Amino acid sequence: MSGDRVAQAAPAGAPAETAVPAAPAVHPSSPIPVHGKPLGADIRVDLGETGLRIFPLILGGSEFGWTIDLAASHAVLDAYVQRGGNALHTSDGYASGRSEHIIGRWLASRGNRDEIVVTVRVGGNPDNPGLGPVNLVRSVEASLGRLGIERIDVLYLDAATDGVTALEDTLATAEWLVDSGKVRSLGAAGYTAMQLVEARILSSAGYPRFAALDVAYNLLHRSDFDGDLRLIAGAQGLAVTPSQALEHGYLTGRHRDRAGLSSSVRGSQLAAWMNRRGARTLKALDRISEELSVSTAAIAVSWLLAQRVVTAPIVNASRPAHVDQLVQGVGARLGRSHLAEIARAVE
Repeated sequence: MSGDRVAQAAPAGAPAETAVPAAPAVHPSSPIPVHGKPLGADIRVDLGETGLRIFPLILGGSEFGWTIDLAASHAVLDAYVQRGGNALHTSDGYASGRSEHIIGRWLASRGNRDEIVVTVRVGGNPDNPGLGPVNLVRSVEASLGRLGIERIDVLYLDAATDGVTALEDTLATAEWLVDSGKVRSLGAAGYTAMQLVEARILSSAGYPRFAALDVAYNLLHRSDFDGDLRLIAGAQGLAVTPSQALEHGYLTGRHRDRAGLSSSVRGSQLAAWMNRRGARTLKALDRISEELSVSTAAIAVSWLLAQRVVTAPIVNASRPAHVDQLVQGVGARLGRSHLAEIARAVE
């Protein structure tokens, strides 16, 4: 039949040929595979005084177990590591601990615990709320169990969850956790500038000192950090790892009107920026992203990295493609004219 191959019989006594399946066709525009270590594996910065060196973009786990399941979360984690990332951030309060469980399953299945810096914020789990001595120990042990690891690299103490426990009592408990090998270093979250000063004074008496600071900070939301907190963080040499780097997703540019927003908490957070200031900001980011050929989200990340006091923003992603867009921010370099344009837009 026309178009059919005619099978030819092999000569008598000749060995039978084994059919070799044809290699799948590769599209000309397909990405060139990268062999060896990831391209970003050599990009590392010091995480304050912890002695750890990390990729200058920390992958947060707030979406894991909440908006995406285990398989989708693992795909995001794989994408991050494949691009050179090595630092993860989660919390005992994310999805009631499911985020930690998902990350723990991933660490176990990939066998890469020694290559990954694991940071955890505690105080927000309803089973062990606050930073009191008993609940703090229980929170850390529960997190270690869900993560399936023996030590947390950086433990962020969330002061916003506890307005009762004295700072000295919290640090005394943290000292035991460090001495027992359950925690390597401490980070602060939700602390005021004066509390950080108090903590540094207590460290002179032998208590462990904070090495990192997690604070809500981005080019639209600066009030919580700019001012005394920023000055103290710089003076104490804290590694600032801003959370909410994309302002709940608004700075990705994917949400520009209220039409598609849900009535959820996140929908309300996004709607709050859908005003003239928000529109001006996205317009500036769009123009710069087009000039530099990177995503709008990457410009928001790059702006944070251009702040001298910032070590590594904490970003969240629900798809591997989002990781690609965010990692672009590490390589993008904003000039003075770009920073000035953004400053004018956000005022």
